[in-house]
Amino acid sequence: MGGFFGVASKEPCAFDLFFGVDYHSHLGTRRAGMAVYDAKEGFDRSIHNIENAPFRTKFEKEWTQMRGNLGIGCISDYEAQPILIRSHHGTFAITTVGKINNAAELAEKIIRKGTHFFEMQNGEVNPTELVAALINQEENFVDGIRSALEQIDGSLSLLILTPRGIYCARDKYGRTPVALGQKDGAYCASFESFAYLNLGYSDLRELGPGEIAILTPEGVTQLVAPGGEMKICTFLWVYYGYPSSSYEGTNVEEMRYRCGACMAKRDSVCADIVAGVPDSGTAAAIGYANASDTPFSRPFIKYTPTWPRSFMPTTQSRRDLIARMKLIAVHDLIEGQRIVLLDDSIVRGTQLRDTTAYLYQSGAKEVHVRPACPPILFGCRYLNFSRSTSEMELIARRMIAALEGEAGNAHLAEYADPDSERYARMVEKIREDQRFTTLAYNRLDDMTSSVGIPAERLCTYCWNGKV
Repeated sequence: MGGFFGVASKEPCAFDLFFGVDYHSHLGTRRAGMAVYDAKEGFDRSIHNIENAPFRTKFEKEWTQMRGNLGIGCISDYEAQPILIRSHHGTFAITTVGKINNAAELAEKIIRKGTHFFEMQNGEVNPTELVAALINQEENFVDGIRSALEQIDGSLSLLILTPRGIYCARDKYGRTPVALGQKDGAYCASFESFAYLNLGYSDLRELGPGEIAILTPEGVTQLVAPGGEMKICTFLWVYYGYPSSSYEGTNVEEMRYRCGACMAKRDSVCADIVAGVPDSGTAAAIGYANASDTPFSRPFIKYTPTWPRSFMPTTQSRRDLIARMKLIAVHDLIEGQRIVLLDDSIVRGTQLRDTTAYLYQSGAKEVHVRPACPPILFGCRYLNFSRSTSEMELIARRMIAALEGEAGNAHLAEYADPDSERYARMVEKIREDQRFTTLAYNRLDDMTSSVGIPAERLCTYCWNGKV
């Protein structure tokens, strides 16, 4: 995944840019960068690997030395960016968020026209460089951005830093957010809407699907009006979005409360306490506890003082070990208790199974697991949300294969239907595999209603496979 932040200010922008980007640290763990423009000194850029140290540590020197009143920055799980480009448009810096499924096809198309690309370490073309090349095929930035949005299969939102200002564009179907903020003498664009509030900005508005605008220190000018169709990613509310963020007018934390409440209203399990897997399951657990009149408790605590968010080993076994080591049990709150445990989702199942086993080892009598979203049946086509490279890494698909083999793939619509017999068999198979006392997922209709915007404007592909 990843997030970006841009500032156009009448004053030096490096302070706002540094902290605005830092507030996106929950969205990426590998690469980060900042680029600024000064009318006298031109462009300045810095990129660092943040796998073993947080953004603030790596950039604390650079931001004090950068000069300029226009700037963009990002945190990413994949490619190094922003990148600097020199073309017939002039010199510009660009950063992107999204996923390009047809990257190889688009790159080959451009190569045939005489353009070349630098390969990344994995042998692939840098997606942001590819987007810049697509833009450069057209006569101006607006036509270039519009062409890129149309050609890409997947999703694309971007910021482009130029001497004139910062071009901002939201994905054609609005799958990722772009929020605009304002204060005296400055405007900003941000993936996360909360990232600018402590810097003195107030909400201006959100870009619509496919909208293109330019930020200058004087204001925001719309260059291309938004389209009518939207498919914003629902998983932003479920997991990736920070609790204080809002998308399309709906706050993340409030949506998670509503998810927990919906699950409690459909549940009949008898329990002593309700708990959430720290941190993303906590809000749903509070919503569940409030709606069920069952006490909310914290039977384990995440220990984070010496564990930077960006520290993530390369092997799955080590990642699982690190996840377990971060959780510290409060045995006095676990011994003999019947616990309802809420988490944001079950993807592969490894970590939640270990967490449940940890509770049993710490004296829990029962552990009733309640994921705040439905079973994930499809790998995301639109955003780089998961490290999973195969849908067979998803626990729901593995259990379907265990039940029916490859024949189960012909019945995925039934497995996505919470009222079907196949769905019930799949959930029971997952429960057995994970060794939960009981297992009940949030329903898709309850989850989408918790968002509070029309369901047809939400992307739910990973749960039901519908584009």
